[in-house]
Amino acid sequence: MDEFVNVKMRNYGRLVDLSHEIEEDIPVFKGIEPPKIYPSLTHEESRVRYGGLAEFELTKIEMITSIGTYLDSPYHRFKEMKNISDIKLEEVILEGFAFDVSVSVRKSFGIAPELLGCSGNPNLEGKAILIHTGWGRFWKKKEYFKHPFITKELAEYFVRQKVKLVGIDTINVDSPEDLSRPAHTILLKNNILIVENLTNVDKLVNKKFRFYAVPIKIKAAAFPVRAFAEIIE
Repeated sequence: MDEFVNVKMRNYGRLVDLSHEIEEDIPVFKGIEPPKIYPSLTHEESRVRYGGLAEFELTKIEMITSIGTYLDSPYHRFKEMKNISDIKLEEVILEGFAFDVSVSVRKSFGIAPELLGCSGNPNLEGKAILIHTGWGRFWKKKEYFKHPFITKELAEYFVRQKVKLVGIDTINVDSPEDLSRPAHTILLKNNILIVENLTNVDKLVNKKFRFYAVPIKIKAAAFPVRAFAEIIE
């Protein structure tokens, strides 16, 4: 009971929403059907069921799970590794650190360690690392699909730093041209979770924050999350 009271009475810091809304016209991967969101039962139809005393909508969604702002589990890349339902809460609620590479990626789409200025960074172990590329300005535009990406070298750097999660404001952490998907392969093989299609990451640069990206408990390779950050300093 005491633990519950402590959580209930906690003084939360400022919250920053990092998620895109899932709509029928959001960006999806080539060859993938966009989501369909519609009422399975409308308010009007339900009036009959409830004898005119109440009304409800039951909403139906048809979509792949790698859509919107979403979390990749290791199973997404490796069928013998854990899926979304196996992920513990402490793996998706983490102290975070945000990098701003929005200027650097105008010259090089490949985000290498030197673009982060990694030599002068604080300890990244156990943290959620979020990368602001500025690509959110192209959301729902054709330019969104030709985007900056995490290089093999940067993925390996994150492994050495023992980070827990990597998030980015693009549709893919990998280059769309590289079918070997080195960032996904290296990160997920080392149980480093991935969140793609973030937004508002710029609001976290030079801030101390806690990152949240909790999916529902489901056996899936990936799943949308309501990602947000709590600025704590």
